[in-house]
This record gives sequence, C-alpha cells and structure tokens, in this order.
Amino acid sequence: MIPMQQHFDFCKLSFLCGSEDYLKNCGSCDVKAPFDNDILAFLEELSKLLISSPEAKRFSDIVSFGFFIRKASLKQLKSQWESRLPKDCLVLGRGTVFHIAPSNVAVNFAYSLAAGLLTGNANIVRLSGKEFPQVKIITESINKVLEHFPDLKPYILLLRYEANRDINDYLSSLCSIRIIWGGDHTIDEIRKSPLPAQSHDLTFADRYSVAIISAEDYLQKDKDKTAEDFFNDTYLFDQNACSSPRIVIWTGKETDSAREIFWSKLHDFIKKRYKLQAVQAVNKLTSSCLTAVSYEGTKIIRGEDNLITRVELKKTDHNLMQFKDNSGFFFEYRCTDLEEVRVLLNNRKCQTVGYIGNRDQLVRLLSKGIRGVDRVVPIGQTSVFSLIWDGYKLTDELTRTVTVL
Repeated sequence: MIPMQQHFDFCKLSFLCGSEDYLKNCGSCDVKAPFDNDILAFLEELSKLLISSPEAKRFSDIVSFGFFIRKASLKQLKSQWESRLPKDCLVLGRGTVFHIAPSNVAVNFAYSLAAGLLTGNANIVRLSGKEFPQVKIITESINKVLEHFPDLKPYILLLRYEANRDINDYLSSLCSIRIIWGGDHTIDEIRKSPLPAQSHDLTFADRYSVAIISAEDYLQKDKDKTAEDFFNDTYLFDQNACSSPRIVIWTGKETDSAREIFWSKLHDFIKKRYKLQAVQAVNKLTSSCLTAVSYEGTKIIRGEDNLITRVELKKTDHNLMQFKDNSGFFFEYRCTDLEEVRVLLNNRKCQTVGYIGNRDQLVRLLSKGIRGVDRVVPIGQTSVFSLIWDGYKLTDELTRTVTVL
C-alpha cells in the first residue's frame, strides 16, 4: 500500500522529469551497485550533451557539472571507491533518495541527483520554484538522454510543488534517505514530516566559508589567474553558496601591497562579467554600517563603485557572520597568528577554508580540536563538488553494506 497518497492531489506536482506513475511505483525499483555501468553510460552521454551544447556553454556552472560527470572523472571516482571497498562485503544502494534542492544555487540539484545515481539509488528531487535557465537546460538534456536509457526513467524523478506538508509527508514516507539542502528553517520544516523507522536525513544547513591568504605566497602567483579563481568561488554564485568565502584573512608581512593588487585585479575581472543590481548595493551598504556599529575600529573601504564591498575588522568573534551579505561583500582581517581566527573556524557552521599559502599550518590548527571546517582547498576550488561534502562520505551514506562470510 502506498502511504499518504490520498491526502493530496497529485495535480499539485509538476514533473520536469518522470511521471505520477513512476512516483507511485518508485519503491519497486531494484537497487543497483555503486557505479553501475548503465548509470555511468547515462551520465557520460549527458556530459557530452551538456559540454557540446552552445546554450549550456553560456553557463560556467553547467559546464563544471558536465566535467564532473564526464567519463574520465567518473572513472577516477569509481577507482577511488573501489580502493576502499571492504572485503567479504556486497555494497548496494539504499533504495530511494528524496532530495530537497536549495533555491540559491542553480545547479546543486544536478550534483545531488548524480550522487544518488552513482550510489545505486532511485531519486526523487524537489527543485526550487525559482526559474533558473540552468535548470531548464539540464532537465531538458536529462529527458533527451533518457530516451536512450528507458530502463533508467524510474530512477530519475524531478518535480516542483508549492510548500505543502502533505506532499512532504508522502514523499518522505517513500524514501530510505532524505537529503535536505537549504537553510536551517527549511530543514526544520522538512523534518516535521516523519521518516520510516530505518530511514535517515542528511542535512546540508546554513554554513559559511573563509579564505586565508599568505601575502608573500600570493605575490608569487599569477595575479590574473587568481582573480579569476576567486571570482569563480564567489561572484559566480553571488556568494550564495555555503562554500563561497565571506571573509578574507591575510597573513604575512607584505599584506599592504598584496591586498592592493588582489582587489584591483579582482575588480578588473568582475567589472566585465558581473552586473550589480541596485538593491544589492543598498543591502551591502546596510550590512557594512551594521558591522561598523557592532565592531569598534571597523573600516569600510570604499572603491570606485559598489562591485566590491570591503569591511576591514580589528577583531573577529563568533557573532561576525550574522552581518554577512552577498554579491561581493567581504570582511577582511589581518593576523600574525592563525590562532587569532580560531573562533571563526571553531564553529560547526564553518564549512570551507580556501587558501593560498602553507596548507600545513591550517592542518596543524585543525588538528588541535577545531569543531568546524570540513574542507581545506586551494582558492579556485571552494565550490568544486566532491562525493565527500560537509564531512559526509556520500558513497558511504547513500549505500548499505551487506556482510558476506
């Protein structure tokens, strides 16, 4: 018996991929082994279509997703997974994954779907009602490629619906894993819908990220390439991604010259590629003033326009991120010892540290018992998706291991 379906009208669901019949029968889909050959072939063909599409090429986040699922990348992911396989075990998908995609990062749903497929599961993905062109391009491409893989159609259900507790209850009752991407409020609302006893949540909540840059190491790098890398980490997502740095922490003795060059090069890059809306400029000004009122000695560094808003701090503490903003809003802090920013890192809401310089210093600090930080990656890679995300090994979380003795 399919639970809960009598409590809402299925017409309230808008299917971008799949159908009502597939949804009602998704519990009957056979689970697959991770990195199933048909799944790999499907993703490889989808990758080729996205990378070659003139329309898709307009969006660097679509191209990045296309590269994530290209043949060489999947082969590497499979090899890494196989190298960690336990002996005398059979690994299979858990069943059905219900994904709740965020509203602020257009292509996130595609990465979440890919993780569910690669781990052998059927997938129900609730997309945001926000009309991103990237979503339209990817969903149309998925439907096109699925015509060559009809047996996989029950494994990919992409849908939209207005906030509705009854629908959340029903879809949650079908799943083995529920993945919630979004703010803390979204997670609280979705968790009101109960899960089957053997199911569990993976939650990707509100987080913030930081950049730590050694002035001397930056001055040795290609400045134009670094500007492009930092742009991709931040402005590409309007700083809405949890992995986008909110504060730039400078170390070293050459911070004055390094900062001047860094922000100048970044401005040269973004002014040709980014358009700031008036409301964004007003919001950034408001956030700057609120920070200045709350932190003595704060300096608002004004540029020739509003593309970059810099707020230089004399101190940091655990309350700082309540003043964060997006669209090119950066806190900035100079330190002589990384222990000075321990309070920012020692917070479970701190997700990623993007760095230029000595990675080992960061690792030593984290090894002292820091509670936050799940990723330490070079600047330019903060938003590069991995099957290890927010501290979860998705290949473990989305599969079950059958002991065979």
